[in-house]
Amino acid sequence: MTEPTAFNALEERDITTPPSSQWRDVWDQFSHHKGALMGGGFLIFITLAVLFGDLIWQLDPKKLDIRNKDIRPIYTVIWNSDAKISWAHPLGSDNLGRDHLAQIIAGGRTSMAVGWAAMLLTMLIGTSIGVLAGYFKRLDGILMRFTDLVLSLPILPLLLVAVTLFRQPLRANFGPETGMFILIVGVIGITSWMQTARIVRGDILALKEREFVLAASAAGTTARGIIFRHLLPNVLSPIMVSATLGLATAIITESALSFLGVGFPSDFPTWGKMLADAVPRMQEFPERVMLPGLAISLTVLSVNYLGDGLRDALDPRIRGR
Repeated sequence: MTEPTAFNALEERDITTPPSSQWRDVWDQFSHHKGALMGGGFLIFITLAVLFGDLIWQLDPKKLDIRNKDIRPIYTVIWNSDAKISWAHPLGSDNLGRDHLAQIIAGGRTSMAVGWAAMLLTMLIGTSIGVLAGYFKRLDGILMRFTDLVLSLPILPLLLVAVTLFRQPLRANFGPETGMFILIVGVIGITSWMQTARIVRGDILALKEREFVLAASAAGTTARGIIFRHLLPNVLSPIMVSATLGLATAIITESALSFLGVGFPSDFPTWGKMLADAVPRMQEFPERVMLPGLAISLTVLSVNYLGDGLRDALDPRIRGR
């Protein structure tokens, strides 16, 4: 019997097995987060539903049908056998005969489009300001004091003032729907970038003192090359987590503006507008509040769970807990 040596151990090891990659480790951690998997699955489902739902359910969400108004959802028969129901409107209709299912699909498309577009604008502004403030010392004081100034402003009154001032010019130039879309996305993006900027700045301040960044600077790499080649890839984790939270914030903000009546036109369906229309008869038809409310709540909850899973998976300090 000979004692095993290091060489023999290497021979017995299966060298054909490729080493585990970083993204494989990230997926392994993410796949063990049940809330994140459920949140991501529901987000994909609701996104596909609002994008392609009108191909299956082809009723016009704006069509008025007074003869079929105030129809209750099918499930209301469980506690109210005398409810006026119709299989042509499984989720019911409002006081003008507009189909609720068609409105939820069309309203979800609007809310999700505003959420994604505003989130991308928020990430662009916040990441740019955070990188500039963290890497260039002479810009740090100016940009951070500006960030503190914007953080101190009351966001909702600022949104209402901006919508009131710029609504008519944008409507005249781009049309009522497109103009309001540009305005709401721009206002949400401009007023929601501050947290992302602070997070990115903090990570950039720590990364720019690391050895690989100092070596790149000593080798003559330009500031632009260091930022795009070495710094930005290492701050993708907080940016992605902040993006998920920004998506949830944008959906809630758009719903709040539509609920207050300062968003899209009154005949343009959104989840917030459906809530506003349902409030006057909420006691008589509570399901009209529950349907868009559940759509907003479940979508935001799924995005938050997805963000928690991404944070746990992308942060190497807590990966594996």
